[in-house]
Amino acid sequence: MKYFEARKARIEIIPMIDIMFFLLVFFIMITLHMIPNAGLRTQLPSSATTQSLPPPKVTVTLSTDGSLSVDGQTLSTTQLTAMLAARSDVAHTAVTIAGSKEAQIQKLVAVMDACRAAGVTQVALAAQPVAN
Repeated sequence: MKYFEARKARIEIIPMIDIMFFLLVFFIMITLHMIPNAGLRTQLPSSATTQSLPPPKVTVTLSTDGSLSVDGQTLSTTQLTAMLAARSDVAHTAVTIAGSKEAQIQKLVAVMDACRAAGVTQVALAAQPVAN
């Protein structure tokens, strides 16, 4: 009679722990890739009237020396115009210029002209709020 006795079912917990750790690592990796590209570190100018905007499609970083970069790639103003013009739906492309507070106004205007030459109509300037 012992041969036909029903055995108690056991829940194996070790494979379940392995699966939970795998899911945890998976979600952490996906979350890290969801963080938007912050570009190069610059000291943004401060403004008392800053507004929050939706994340831009393109962030152009203007350094103190006048160099431009998009997604870590250094570009000239003509290369920037060509890159923006090659995008689909240029009229709805939002560009944010994150310029250093020591950057020359002429360089900023040159970047804005390059964006307008490509057909971009939504150009914003990045600034940080004034600290009280």
